[in-house]
Amino acid sequence: MTDLATGPVFTDDYWADPYGTLSRLREIAPVREVDLPDGGSTWLVTRYADVRAAFVDPRLAKDFRSTMPPEQRPAEPLIPGPAGHMLLLNDPPVHTRLRKLVVSTFTVRRVAALRPAIEQIAASLLDRAGQVGEIDLVADFAVPLPMQVICELLGVPLDDRDAFAAWSRTMIDDSPQPEKHQAQSSLTAYLSDLVTAKRDAPDEALLSALIRASEDGDALTHDEIVAMGMILLIAGHETTSNLITNSVHAILRDDVLRERVLGAESLTPIVEEFLRWTSPVANAPLRFATEDLELGGATIPRGALVTLSVAAANRDPERFDAPELHDPDRDLTGHLAFGHGIHFCLGASLARLEAEVALGALFERFPHLTSAVPLDEIVYRHSMLIHALSALPLRLAP
Repeated sequence: MTDLATGPVFTDDYWADPYGTLSRLREIAPVREVDLPDGGSTWLVTRYADVRAAFVDPRLAKDFRSTMPPEQRPAEPLIPGPAGHMLLLNDPPVHTRLRKLVVSTFTVRRVAALRPAIEQIAASLLDRAGQVGEIDLVADFAVPLPMQVICELLGVPLDDRDAFAAWSRTMIDDSPQPEKHQAQSSLTAYLSDLVTAKRDAPDEALLSALIRASEDGDALTHDEIVAMGMILLIAGHETTSNLITNSVHAILRDDVLRERVLGAESLTPIVEEFLRWTSPVANAPLRFATEDLELGGATIPRGALVTLSVAAANRDPERFDAPELHDPDRDLTGHLAFGHGIHFCLGASLARLEAEVALGALFERFPHLTSAVPLDEIVYRHSMLIHALSALPLRLAP
């Protein structure tokens, strides 16, 4: 077994069981520099208190330019093209300006109004699945459901959702850099053309609303609109699809969990506990230290990359009693599955609703579903950002 005090962290042991690795690391080296899978290094933070504090520490910036002396900072983002304008790569006041233009789309009230549409999408996907009798939960249900929802919200043609899913997967996973660049380039070009087309033929969806906002004087550039589409498409389905898949995978392993889901009057607390317990976003996107800073007993130097481990924080026994157990009766406040502070996930209420509808519809229709392959053979994606299965083949039994 790797010496986690000094050795590599992101090994086969981590991909197979991140919680075991992170638990040991949290005990012996809660803030330490680790090698990244694709080269370079980051400071990995694993204790709940440290992670929560770091989320709101202004010395940890999302934009690398903040680590430079003011006179040396370039005007344009260091990532070329629209991608550099994504919300998760910016700090106030840029982040504040961009976020306020879309936050009203994801209010609890507006999201709740989407329930009938989400239920209809789930029913249609399961109708198709029931005719086949055996499906890949990821490709046939967990990805297309939230992808269809976010495409409709944005005004993106549904015929292109498979391409979006493939581009997103390549960008999120630890893929070779040429493949990442190609996927980003393809997504950027597609959305750029779509935004241009919607200027001439607007609709009532979000991309057209952002175009109108820019024309009304909010100074939203073409690249910023494209960037907003990119982040909403990627984040709008990755978290939910991973939450659905990880939850079903856990239920297949535990008859008590299955009975809990089948007998629940409301799946709301069960889904909330799955968020803490499975942490579909394993690590928050990178931050950068704008100055030397002390965190968790370690000194992080200026300019260093910092990774906040949501998965480790959500299983910290100093914050959650018996964190390894799925317990929907516990106090469910305070988990960090959606982050904390100004970068708290815009679509949190939508992800909750989609997962609740998806799990409810799936187990109401197929309460005795089983895995079509041995559960120990299930393969997880290699990604620094998410905790997700590559596939989950199911046999559907009513």
